[in-house]
Amino acid sequence: MFSIAAIHTIPAAAQADPDQTLPQVTVSASRFESDAAPIGATVITAGQIREAGINNVNEAIRKIGGVFGRQNYSGTSDYSLDLRGFGTNSEQNIAIFVDGIRISENELQPAMLSSIPVESVERIEIVRGGSSVLYGDGATGGTIQIITKRGATQGTHGSVVAAVGNRGQEELRASLNKGWDGFSFDANLGSLRTDNYRDNNELRQDNFSGGLQWASADTRVGFRVEAAREDFGLPGSLTYDEYRDDPRQTNTPYDKGTLDSDRYTLYGEKKLGQLQLAADLSYREKTSTSSYTYGTAPASRSRMESTVTQFSPRLRYTSAFSGVTNEFVAGMDFQNADRKTKSDYSNADGSQESIALYLRDEVRFSKARIAFGVRHERFDQDFSDPLSFSFSEYDRSFSLNAWDLQGSYDLTSIINLFAKVGRSYRVANIDEYTFSPNNEPLTPQRSNDAELGASFGNKDHKLTARVFRHDLRDEIFYDPTIPNVNGFGGLGANVNLDPTRRQGLEIEASTRITSDVTMSAVLQHVSAKFRSGPNDGKEMVLVPKNIATFRMNWLPGNGQSADVGLQWVDSQRYGSDFTNTCSARIPSFVTLDARYAKRIGAWELAVSGTNLTDRDYFTQAFGCRSSIYPDPGRTVRFTARMDF
Repeated sequence: MFSIAAIHTIPAAAQADPDQTLPQVTVSASRFESDAAPIGATVITAGQIREAGINNVNEAIRKIGGVFGRQNYSGTSDYSLDLRGFGTNSEQNIAIFVDGIRISENELQPAMLSSIPVESVERIEIVRGGSSVLYGDGATGGTIQIITKRGATQGTHGSVVAAVGNRGQEELRASLNKGWDGFSFDANLGSLRTDNYRDNNELRQDNFSGGLQWASADTRVGFRVEAAREDFGLPGSLTYDEYRDDPRQTNTPYDKGTLDSDRYTLYGEKKLGQLQLAADLSYREKTSTSSYTYGTAPASRSRMESTVTQFSPRLRYTSAFSGVTNEFVAGMDFQNADRKTKSDYSNADGSQESIALYLRDEVRFSKARIAFGVRHERFDQDFSDPLSFSFSEYDRSFSLNAWDLQGSYDLTSIINLFAKVGRSYRVANIDEYTFSPNNEPLTPQRSNDAELGASFGNKDHKLTARVFRHDLRDEIFYDPTIPNVNGFGGLGANVNLDPTRRQGLEIEASTRITSDVTMSAVLQHVSAKFRSGPNDGKEMVLVPKNIATFRMNWLPGNGQSADVGLQWVDSQRYGSDFTNTCSARIPSFVTLDARYAKRIGAWELAVSGTNLTDRDYFTQAFGCRSSIYPDPGRTVRFTARMDF
C-alpha cells in the first residue's frame, strides 16, 4: 500500500503564522505525558486540525495523519482506519484511545471517533507498528491516541459552528471551556443531520461530552461524561452491474439501525518527587438495534446491549545520573466486556475478562534512547447461544505475552535513526468468536514485528522513512466463502488464516515552500501475502498495495487560508479472492478535496468540498464483482464559526 498524505512528524511543522510562538507539544510515549515523542511517532496538533478545517477526529487522522480509511456501513464519519494493510479487519489491529481510555472495543465496529468534539482535541499521536506491551490486544498495526484539552486557562472560552451542505447536510457544534482557581470545566454539544450519498443512508447523530477537573502543581483529578445517539439507514451492498448503473441506489430501502452509547470516566494523577502515580476508571454502556426486511417477510429485528469496564492503575519512576535519564513504568490493565443479543436468530450471551501486567524501562542518553518492555495478559472468555444451529457454548481461559525493544540515535542535529523489534497479539472479539465455523473458539493471533527507520530535517523541512515487517500466525479474518451453518446463505465465517506477512515502506514528508505555503505527503507501500498453506504467495484481500496522498496549505496571515488534498489509492483484491482467481480487481481511484476560509474578527467563514471531481469508487466489496459498498460522491459544505 503506497500512502502519501499531509503528515507532520515530531517536531510538528505547524501551519501557523511564522511570527507566532507555538507551545511545546507533550506526548505520551509511556502512558505518561513526556516531552520525548514515542520513537517513530506522528503527532497532529490542534493548530493543524484547525488550519486544515477538519470537522471530525476521524477526518484528521486520515487527511493530516495519512491513514487510509474505508467508508463504514451506517453513513457516519467513522471510517474504518487501516495502518499497514490489514484489510477489512484493520480496525481490530489498531488500538485507539481517548485520554488513555480504550475506545476500540470488543466488537466488530469502528471506534466512535465521530462522538469526540474536534474542538476538544489537543493532539493526536499515531504510532505505527506493534505496540502490545503498553496497549495490549489488537495493537499489531499500531496505536492512535487522542488527547483532549484538559486544564483550561483562566477565564471563559468557546466556539459555535454551523454548517450546511448538499444532500441535506445540517450540522451544529458548540463548545465551552472555563478555568478558575485550579478548576476547569468543559462542555461540548454536536448535532448532525444528513441524507448522505446513497438512498436509505440518512443519518441523525447527536453527541455530548463534558468534564470537570481540578489540578495543582503535583495533583490532577477529574471526571468526564460522553454520550452519543445515532439513527441511520442501511443501504446494503450492490452487484458491480448495479453499482455501474447507479451507485446511489439501494436494494434494502427499509433496513434501519440505531446506536446509543454512554461513557463515564474518573481519572487521577499524583506526583511524589520522582514517582508519579496515575489511574483511569471507565464504564461504557451501549445499545444498538437493527431491522432488516427481506421481500414480503416480516422484518428481522436485533438488539444488542453491551457494557465495558476498564481500570488502569500505573506508576512511573524517573531518575538521572551523569547526564543519563532513566524512566521506569509499571502498570496493570483490567477489562470486563459483556454483550447480550436478542434477535429472531440469536440469544447470544458473550463476555470477556482480561487482566494484564506490563513493565517498561527507557534509558535516555544525550544522543540515544533505548527502551525494553514486556507484558503478560490473561483472558477469560465465555459464550452461549441456545438458538444457534451448531455448537452453542464454551468457557475458556488462556494467557498471552508481548515484548518489544526500541532504540533511536541522533546521528547529527538533523538526522535520527530508529529501530523496533517485538511481538504483538490480538484476541478474537465478541463478534468474531460468535460467528466462527460451528461457533468454535478462534486461536489468538500473534505477530513478530520489526521496523527500521530514519528521520531527516527540522520543523520546516522534514522527511521520515520506515521499512517494516509483520509475520503473523493465526491471523483472524472474515472469509465469505467458507461453509458455515450460521452464515448468510450457509457461507461466511471468521477464521484463523494460514501464516501471512505484511511488509513495506512508509515515507512521510513536509516542507515549508514559502512563509505562507507548506506542502506535505505520506507514501505507503505494503505487500500483504500468505507465506504458507494452499494460498502460499497469494495476495491478501482488500489491501491496496500503494496509497499516495499530497496536501498543500496556504496561510498568509491576513485572515485567509486554503487547503488542498489529493489521494490516489491503488487497486486491490475483492474480499473473497483469497486464491487470486477473480478476473477483476477493485479499481484504483483518485479523490480531490479542498477548503477556503476567511476570518473576520471573531468569525470564520469557509467553503469546503470532498471528492470534488465526483468520482465513482468503492473500497469495500466482499465478493468477486459483488457485495459492493460505494463510497460517497461530491460533497460541498459552507461553514460559519464564531470564537469567544
